[in-house]
Amino acid sequence: MVFDTSSIVSGILRAGSVPHRALRQALLNNELCASPETMAEMWEVLTRPKFDQYVDRATRQQAVEQFQRNCLVFSVPRFDATTLTPPCRDPRDNKFLALALVASAAAIVSSDDDLLILHPWRGIPILTPAQFLAR
Repeated sequence: MVFDTSSIVSGILRAGSVPHRALRQALLNNELCASPETMAEMWEVLTRPKFDQYVDRATRQQAVEQFQRNCLVFSVPRFDATTLTPPCRDPRDNKFLALALVASAAAIVSSDDDLLILHPWRGIPILTPAQFLAR
């Protein structure tokens, strides 16, 4: 299972929200997959000062550490857009498609329309957090 950064960040910042419940369920019942690149993006986003008003930095760091302890990390080679057919219209999101390929992920969970529009991508469902919970 691959969660994109927007779903992870929403899940960490908004306790009790649909993304939070989806992330919690995935941590309990699925193998979560990440790559060094997706984890770096997650940390970069979560350390932005604008999020201090929602959850303190120490709590965010603990959440990232819990995520890292409970996921499988895959080394993902750089894929060019021709390999990721069709590529995401936002090239920054191609890393999630590449991770899903390398990890043979059962699904990608995303709140990002740039990824959701690709559903299903190469037979891999791309689900909103609510759709993931409904499965």
